[in-house]
Amino acid sequence: MKPKNNIKSLDQLIEEQYGKKGTRKRDKFDKGYESFKLGAMIHEARLEKGLTQEQLAVKCGTNKAYISKVENDIKDVRISTLQKIIEIGLGGRLNLSITL
Repeated sequence: MKPKNNIKSLDQLIEEQYGKKGTRKRDKFDKGYESFKLGAMIHEARLEKGLTQEQLAVKCGTNKAYISKVENDIKDVRISTLQKIIEIGLGGRLNLSITL
């Protein structure tokens, strides 16, 4: 049996659904995806460190509900707070970049 060649990459699927980069619909999707990705990265790092949301919150001076909202992309997070979560709470380092 021959394999089907209709397999698409994630980028192809996103482009089909939301359009090419630079379009309004795609830009909105990309912005939302970046927020989601940030929360998922914090969640994964917290689990890797073996911390509960409560433990992470105590370490960085916030509360469990706030950590939950950041991880679940319900709450926008200030850069200063993000830095505390990553550097103080998780013992990591925050790297930012600007791409033009």
